[in-house]
Amino acid sequence: MHPRSRTWSAALGALVLLAAAGCGSGDSGGSGGRLKMGISVANISLNFAHEMVLGAESAASHAGKVDFKAVGPPNTDGPAEVQLFQNLTAVAKDGIVLENLDPPIFTRPAARAVDQGIPIVALDTSPTDGSKVGFYVGNDNYALGELMAKEALKRLGTNPKGQIVIGVPNPGTPVLDNRAKGISDTFKKEAPGVKVLGPFQTYSDPGQNYSSWSAQVNAHPDALAFLGVGDADSYNLAKIKKAEHGKWLTAGFDVDPKTLDAVKDGSNFVTIDPQHFLKGYLSTAMLIEAVRDKKGKLPDGWFLSPGGVVDSSNIDDIIARQKSAQAAYDWYKPTIDKLLGDQAANLKPLKDAR
Repeated sequence: MHPRSRTWSAALGALVLLAAAGCGSGDSGGSGGRLKMGISVANISLNFAHEMVLGAESAASHAGKVDFKAVGPPNTDGPAEVQLFQNLTAVAKDGIVLENLDPPIFTRPAARAVDQGIPIVALDTSPTDGSKVGFYVGNDNYALGELMAKEALKRLGTNPKGQIVIGVPNPGTPVLDNRAKGISDTFKKEAPGVKVLGPFQTYSDPGQNYSSWSAQVNAHPDALAFLGVGDADSYNLAKIKKAEHGKWLTAGFDVDPKTLDAVKDGSNFVTIDPQHFLKGYLSTAMLIEAVRDKKGKLPDGWFLSPGGVVDSSNIDDIIARQKSAQAAYDWYKPTIDKLLGDQAANLKPLKDAR
């Protein structure tokens, strides 16, 4: 295990204990008593979900008097997460944050939870129409895809000509498809000499992901760039580039420790950071506020959470941020205070989520 991974794991355990220690006696509910809440994620072992959990746990511990349970399968498995989510509804009666990578299969389970009176916040993946979930916290993923493409274009020079290959771990997942579309549309608009190939399925399982990208690199050895929109894409592309002594550009998303190492040593020119800790914190803080202060009434719409570029100019700062949950909170605190202090300014119609 990477040393930073061990630090984060230890931090998660500490936060769970903090959340429990912050819980006082009292009845569940919005009158200042003890709350029972939780978060459900698509893959508890990948960095993106791990960070969301850390952010959510941090918000719960800061709020105090919250029992907070995190669930998710060890691999990306939609039906397995549905079962875990349904189990969570039996104990987290005061509210649940729901992140998933297969929105259609969560439509009925989420609607049932809402019908039971459990407030649900959709995190990172916008809810389906029939889910009865009306509040979503997430990035503008199309814009993050545009950002990746523009960073690549800065490094490809004037009027580049050739192929770029795009990979998506879970095709059909809106958050990932929107990133890929943002990349593709930007290249088509700003670099007509570039032919966009894909998006190809690259899988979220690290082993399958590596094999998939290896096949793409072998099939397109003269490509200008290989760009992924997921967690494992980033570090596996860097690993393949090093092994093949590749001259092509490689990049992906998220801030897994191996990905940060790849940006630090120059293998990947950037990683795009959706700032998952921040989203986990915001979604949980607003859920707790809604239950305690607004009698369970969540806002309606899409709460836009920012993202950013990690490159050679700020990699050391981001590595320092990732050393502990407390370091992450300290780094994000000005943004948290700003966003929570003026929630209406960041609320958009749910139909516009992308």
